[in-house]
Parts: sequence; structure tokens; C-alpha cells
Amino acid sequence: DSLDFEWSYWIEWGREHILWLLVGHLLVSQMSQLFLEKYKPWCLMVYGMVACWFLLGIKGLSVILLHAITSFAVAQFKMPVLTWMCSLTLLSTLHIPAVEEAKRKWYDTENEYYLLLFTLSVRCLFYTSFSLEYCWHGSTQKSSHSFLWMLAYVFYYPVFHYGPLMNFDEFSKQMRRQEAFSLKTNLGILIMGVIRIFFWWLLAELMIHLMYIHAIYSSSPPLETVSYWALGGLALAQVQFFYVKYLVLYGVPGLLLRMDGLKPPALPCCVSRMHSFTKMWRCFDVGLHRFLVRYIYIPMGGSQASTIGMLFSSALTFAFVSYWHGGQSYLWYWGTFNWLGLIVENGIRRLLCAPSIQHL
Repeated sequence: DSLDFEWSYWIEWGREHILWLLVGHLLVSQMSQLFLEKYKPWCLMVYGMVACWFLLGIKGLSVILLHAITSFAVAQFKMPVLTWMCSLTLLSTLHIPAVEEAKRKWYDTENEYYLLLFTLSVRCLFYTSFSLEYCWHGSTQKSSHSFLWMLAYVFYYPVFHYGPLMNFDEFSKQMRRQEAFSLKTNLGILIMGVIRIFFWWLLAELMIHLMYIHAIYSSSPPLETVSYWALGGLALAQVQFFYVKYLVLYGVPGLLLRMDGLKPPALPCCVSRMHSFTKMWRCFDVGLHRFLVRYIYIPMGGSQASTIGMLFSSALTFAFVSYWHGGQSYLWYWGTFNWLGLIVENGIRRLLCAPSIQHL
């Protein structure tokens, strides 16, 4: 069953190029840790730019650099609102028909164009994180928020095309931290990590080979004839596959982050253990959750605001998530229903904490 576009797309790119480029990153990282520890961030930055040039061409590399330079230039005003306006404007250019058509002409296949599109979408979160941290940092932190550090962050290759997301403040602190290097320890981490990822990959391949979840729900007649129990089973199977898929797609870069001495965001929690919208958003894509909380929810008031302010903060957060994923109408419905789910959960939680209810 090849109808899960995301899985088929990234597995194909992984086999052809990305997996080998990640192996190259691992070698460069370990060698620089051994012989050029002081210059490790810059070695990894140069490797990331070379890998980007190899996959996306000089034009793709130039567009990513242009976005980063523009965001950095706007950040000089130290006004978070301007930074957000810049990021949203750059994100909107990905969906302008004339711009899309021009970028398509750079490549021989649609897959290459989509790789640029996905990479630019993910890079948007990274340069937004850097620029907002730049707006907030003091004069004593100037050296750690230079344009060179922005490039090291934006072109860090393990998370370049897909994620997971790691905020700049976490990235720079951990990258600057000097720890004792042990090739033996790193080799143990690598072997155990590869075994786990191979198991998850095999499980995902078995699920799409034997269960045909995507083929069944892509056609409406079977869904209209089966029972509600069968529909529930199909929905559960789809969510289970989604979980296993992200264990692989986030597990590979997460392993490389650990090899580089960084602490990656936690991998998704098993969806069978989740019973609430709140936990799903906190524990499935931890990196994205941290980004949304730090840069949108808390600055807009968050849980410290009034009830109306909290509703507005969370609505703005889900509006950004829907827009960043593409802004199609079904994504706005998806974001709205998730927002309503959170409101209902938090409302019931507050109701149950009322003294009269507690007494009962």
C-alpha cells in the first residue's frame, strides 16, 4: 500500500540521498569532535550548506540563504511583531502561484520541487526561533546571537529537511557545552539506536504491507458500507501507523543529535496511552509544542491571561499551526476542532476543581 505520501516520499529520498548525507554528517561531526572541537559548529554548518547545494542546487541554497538573511536583517530592529510579520510573509511566498511555477522550473521532477518546499517550511520555524531570541537577548549575549550562529543553526543537517524542531536557545547552549568525548560511548549509542530504528521501520513496513489502511480509507464506498466498529478500527490503525512513522522519521535525526552531544526533543508518546487533546499536543511533537508555547502562546498571555485572553492565545497558536501546514480549508477545520477539544477539556478540568464539585 503506497498511498501514504509522506512515508513513501521520505523513504524514497532516504534510500537515494538523505541517508547517505546523514552518514556523512555523522563522520564530519565525530572527526571535528576529535580534532577540531572548537570549530565543530562551523564544520557542521559548512557540511549542511554543501549537502543543501547537492540536493537542492545552487538556486535552492540561495533561496534558503535569502530567507535567513532577510529574517536576520528584520531582527536587527528587535521588534518581535516585525519578526513575525517577516516570517509569515516569507512563508506566504511558498504558495504564490507565479513563485511556485518559477521554482518548479529549477528541477526535473516534482519530488525535487517538493523537497525544496518542505525544507523551506521547516527552515521558517528555525530562522523565526533565532530571530525572536535575537530580539529578546541582551547586549552581553551578542556573540552567541551572531549571523554565523544563525547559519550554524539553520543549516544543521540532521533536522534540515523534516525536523524535529529544536529552539535556538536550546541548540546554542548545548552546542557550546563542552563534554568529554568518548568514541566507545558514541558507538554504543549508535548501535542501540540503529537497532531500535530498524525495528520501528520494519513494523511500519509490515503495517502498510499487510493492513492496507490508506487504500481502504482513500475510497468512500467501503467506508459507507462497514459498521461503526470497523470505522473505529480503521481510525485507530491509521493513528497507530502515524505514530510508528514518526518514530522512524524523528528517530533518525534524534539519534544523530545524541551523537553530536545534543539532547533531542522526546520522541512521540504512544497514541494508545493518550486520552486527551492536551496530552497529544504536548507529547506527540514535543519540539513543535515547545516552539508554539515559547514564541506564541506565552507572549500572547497564555494561561496567565484572563479566560478570553487564554482562548485568544490558544486560537492564535492553532491558527499558525494550520497556516504553517499549508493553510488549506481542511487544515483550518482540523485546527479549529483541536482548539475546541482543548477548550472543552480545560473547561471540564476547571469545573471539576470547583470546591462544590470536589465536595461531591
